[in-house]
Amino acid sequence: MEDGGEQLRWGVRRRLEFIDFRLFWDGRFNRSDLADTFGISTQQASADIAQYEKFAAGNLHYDRAEKAYTRAEAFSPAFIGETIERYLLQLVAIENRWMRPEDTWFDAIPPVEVLTLGRRPTDPTVLLRVLDAIRRKSEIDIEYASLTGSMQPSRTIAPHALSHSAGRWYIRSWSRDHNDFRDYNLNRIASVTNHRPASVDPALDFEWVHIINLVILPNPGLSAERQAAIAAEHGMTDGHLIRPCRLSLSFYLMSEYNLDVEPGVLKPEKQQIILQNRDEVTQARAMSRKMSIEALARTSASRSST
Repeated sequence: MEDGGEQLRWGVRRRLEFIDFRLFWDGRFNRSDLADTFGISTQQASADIAQYEKFAAGNLHYDRAEKAYTRAEAFSPAFIGETIERYLLQLVAIENRWMRPEDTWFDAIPPVEVLTLGRRPTDPTVLLRVLDAIRRKSEIDIEYASLTGSMQPSRTIAPHALSHSAGRWYIRSWSRDHNDFRDYNLNRIASVTNHRPASVDPALDFEWVHIINLVILPNPGLSAERQAAIAAEHGMTDGHLIRPCRLSLSFYLMSEYNLDVEPGVLKPEKQQIILQNRDEVTQARAMSRKMSIEALARTSASRSST
């Protein structure tokens, strides 16, 4: 897309993206598609099509038989190329019933199968109250289904951030019961009650605050051809990928990709990438957690003595 496209008004740009989108996914669109989707006149739709042609004249031509604009052989996305992943994720969202087809620009959904175990829908009331607690720096009481074996469902936490990994949302929080910082699975929180001012500074969550570079390589046990394919898939440079990551989240990424397993234990096909600095990351995470626990203990002792 030419630089002039950056100066387009937001509404016009969205309509030009729609043209780009329909040409990409459906291979065609007509003036009424544009008018009906955005609630504009046919005259405005014609003006938008002419504007699109200024940026990407080689992307479409008018088919008089179909009475529609169709994708040209030399088509190249002019407006949606950098956001293609967003539209692929919309297909996932539709299949998981997180989004309605009519809330997207798809005219027809291509055949798609999304393989997932599924999860219960996020409770909007729970999420709303968690977000309020983060914004207001509050403590809250939650009913929580723990996997650690605790039979006590009630928890008092002070959430300060959200995180997402492997299809799950987590609430990064201080735990009053343990006096340390932990992750709570959003979908295991049944209810939220009792907002109170938080007494803990989230800056003491050193696992969250500290960023470390994960140095990721193709498994050397793979053939050179497979290593090259893995490097290309992950966008590696010079055979490695540097992935900045919060220490508290490194656990999830390492678990998802078997990066926490010593190379050679699993077959290379089961562990296609390895973490070159695994010991450094593990040690840094343990040290940061220890520092947080000690800092929180000192803070608690200071409050008790006053």
